Amino acid sequence: MREVATDVTTFTKYEKARMIGSRALQISMGAPLALKFKTEELEAMNYNPVEIAKKEFEAGKIPLKVLRDLPMKKSVAREEAAKEESVAEEAAEKVSKEAEV
Repeated sequence: MREVATDVTTFTKYEKARMIGSRALQISMGAPLALKFKTEELEAMNYNPVEIAKKEFEAGKIPLKVLRDLPMKKSVAREEAAKEESVAEEAAEKVSKEAEV
């Protein structure tokens, strides 16, 4: 099962770095900006794609999603382990019956 992280406060530092770096690469390759900047603001940032991507991230406007795998619940893990054990037991019984014949 996968979760889609959307809230800015829920990202790990690694996800944040990956998103800003990916968005900066997109911007440097000519992608349209997600925010409107005045010319003075862009000049103050020296048209730096990383700084622009940071501003977009802080505003929550980066057009990227983070998919992360959720850990299994203990009860689900126990049920799956019990199913595996029962399947293994059935297979062992079948083999022993075949050996008797």
